This record gives sequence, C-alpha cells and structure tokens, in this order.
Amino acid sequence: MKFTPEVCRIKDQRMKPFIDAAEIWEHLNRPAPDKQGVRDIIAKSLSKQRLSLAETATLINATDPELIEEIKNGARELKKRVYGNRIVLFAPLYIGNKCTNNCRYCGFRASNKEAVRKTLDDMEIIHEVEALEDNGQKRLILVYGEHPQYDAEYIAHTVRLVYSVKKGPGEIRRVNINAAPFDIEGFRIVKDSGIGTYQVFQETYHPEVYKQYHLSGKKADYEYRLTSLDRAQEAGLDDVGIGALFGLYDWRFEVMALVRHTNHLEACYNVGPHTISFPRMQDAATLDMDGKYIVNDEEFVRLIAILRLAVPYTGLILTARENKFVRHEVMQYGVSQIDGGTKLEIGSYSESQNQEQDLNKEQFKINDDRSLNEIIEELLENDYMPSFCTACYRLGRTGEHFMEFSVPGFIKRFCGPNALLTLSEYLCDYAPEATAEKGWKMVEKQLKELENSQDTNEIRSRIEQIKLGKRDLYF
Repeated sequence: MKFTPEVCRIKDQRMKPFIDAAEIWEHLNRPAPDKQGVRDIIAKSLSKQRLSLAETATLINATDPELIEEIKNGARELKKRVYGNRIVLFAPLYIGNKCTNNCRYCGFRASNKEAVRKTLDDMEIIHEVEALEDNGQKRLILVYGEHPQYDAEYIAHTVRLVYSVKKGPGEIRRVNINAAPFDIEGFRIVKDSGIGTYQVFQETYHPEVYKQYHLSGKKADYEYRLTSLDRAQEAGLDDVGIGALFGLYDWRFEVMALVRHTNHLEACYNVGPHTISFPRMQDAATLDMDGKYIVNDEEFVRLIAILRLAVPYTGLILTARENKFVRHEVMQYGVSQIDGGTKLEIGSYSESQNQEQDLNKEQFKINDDRSLNEIIEELLENDYMPSFCTACYRLGRTGEHFMEFSVPGFIKRFCGPNALLTLSEYLCDYAPEATAEKGWKMVEKQLKELENSQDTNEIRSRIEQIKLGKRDLYF
C-alpha cells in the first residue's frame, strides 16, 4: 500500500515505516510541469500552507531557469514573512566519539583504527562549556557517537551538567541533542533532563542505498532509525529535528523524503519537526564513496529554496560544513539557524590556540571556522538580526503549542523582541567595540520597524534593564 498522511490518523499505524521509494519516484518521474502550475504552488506556499508530495515534486521538476529563479524569489519572500531577518545562533559540542557503527561516510566509524577516541569527563565538559560561555554562546547541541557508554542516563547527566555551568554573565539556556535513537523509555529519560530539540538524521531515506552505506552496528537497522522520532513523540518528546546527508543519494529523492517525514509526523502527532537539516557530504577520515550524488552549489541553493516553500514553519539549519561564501549565498533562501565559532575536535573549545583540523579527531571537515563574533559581524553587516532566543522552549511553546503560535504567524510577536533582548545581552557582555557599535544600530533600526506593529515601550524598558545588568529577560 502507499502510505498517506491519512493512514497515520489510525493509532496502530504509528511507529511503522512510512517511506515508499516507488511512490516518491512516481512523483519525480512525471513530465515537466507547466509554468502556471509552478507559480500556483509558489503562491500557495506564500499563503503559508505546507505543500504536498506532488506539489514538492512539481517544484523539483521545474528546471526552466526562469522558474528556478521564481522558486528562489518565493523562498526568499516566504522567509521574510515568517522569520523576518532573524538568524538563530548555536554551537555544537562533541561529548564523545566512541561508536559501534560502521558508516562509510563518517570519520568516527568503528573500522577507523586511526581515529583518536575520547569521551569528555565531567570536569572537561565544564571547561568546554565555560569556554563557550566566554564567547557568548547560549544555545548548544551536544553530539555523541552511538556506543553503550552513551545511554539515556548518561546523556541526561551531561545535559544537566551543561545547564549547571555558569561563568560570569554566561549560561547555556537551551541544550539540544544529536545522538543515537532510543526506545520510548530512553527518550523519556532524556526528555526529563530538560533538553530542547532531539535530532536524529536518517542520512539517506532510500532503503537499499541506506544498506550500502551502513555496514554494521545498530544504525544498520533502517526501520529502527526511521521510526525513532515516532518513539520520541510517544515518549512525550515533541520537539524533534530531522535531516538527510546530501551526497549519498539523489538530492531530489531526499528532499521528497524529508517532506514525507514531515507529513508523517504532522498527521500522526499533530506536530511536524521543529527543524530540518541538510548537511552536504564533506571530507572525512576513511571516507568511502564514489561521489556520484555529490550536490553542487546550484543544486544546493535549489533544494534549500524548495524545502523552505514546502515546509513554511519548520526551522532550516545550515552548518559550518559549508564555507562562508556558500553560507552567505544560501542563507537568504530560507535558513533560520546557523552555528558559529564551531570546533569539532573533542575538547578543543577550551584550548587557548586554534589548531589545524585533524580528520582522525573529527567527524568530518568543517569549512567555516570563523569565531562567533566574526559570524555576528557578518550578519549585522548584511542586515540580519543575530538571535540567541530560547523563550519558546522555556515557556512551553513547543510541539503543538509552538504550532498554535507559529502557523498563524503570531510567533513574530515574540521572536522579534526576544532576538533584540538576546542581542542586547551579547553586545553588553561580549562584543568588541566595533561589533557593539554595529549591533546597537541594528537594535535601534529594529525597534523603529516594530513601532508600526506593536508597542515598543516595554521592549525599550527591558533593553535598558539589560544595560543596567539584568539578564534573561524575554516575552
């Protein structure tokens, strides 16, 4: 049978495989669409309606340069309407790289005997978090290999430890997780530690290709991984992130599968993924792939724009795998979150000097190693609003509650002011003088723009409180 969103409304269809490769290719193999059909779909997305598989396929199959440009322009406009000019910032923190999986694209694969294995102890975690706080970070994603040591209790322990670290005005207010999937009880344990988003990437959604890249270990079980976020939802963990590693298989198929996964979660649990990630394959120790499906820059822009139109309210994450020039180009087409000041070698944030990347100590090569402040400088110069906001998570605006606020567009009432407040904190506590000057100009500009839509007296009052030393103010 073909899996449709309606099927999931029946309780016993939850936690069942939902990817039908033949169905996806049936959509993709249809004739090239006419121009008006493509334009009608762009218009539907601009009205903030999620697209169907068939509609997403129509955008993918639009190869006329004129239509591709219209898709990109539509994505740019939709991003402005939903997210404004805000870009949320975070940093990854690798806790341990022990791994029992043998994935052909990963530097941490079990068969890489040259890999330098390390797991941070509690004191080392504290030192890493302090170093991140010294740079102004407020949001982290903790990353773990798949290994018995990194069970749910251990992850919950490290989350609580990270939250406990306070240095000067610094604190981590949101801890997200990228780790192996658990059973329902395991997800409950991790949820109770107070995490934000739990990410599990399928890497490739094509069942046969998945087998070719995942040679051994628990990750080799395609269906267990595919249904992992169903188990998270059943555990009450409703803030989840999905993603695919572009370069393993045809990018068109992976985009369709990401939309299918989104549809599945919405139909079964009334809430889609909080974020979608789309990392491109980068160099890694013992990398073993032929490069047939490597995604070029032009295709990368297209797939981001299509994802933005297909899922208007889902956050799109762009990482430091990409170089600064690519990041600058693609950010306008729908990206809402980026990392800054990224280091992947375990324990490297607390080191006093930057070191050359060693792929036997890292999962993959990063191509944007600029500091957090350099990233913020560039955002300000390009009229983006850097944000460290964590208010929705901490006020319970997640899952269905988040959808209640975000889908009608009301979330802009909170995100704009909260971005201003968190940027104000950064400017007071961490920014060099030149950055602070640019940042306060941005704050004032945004305040003037908000005056047309809401009362700014309270926002200005809270900014003044921040200048006097108050912290962690939000709406």
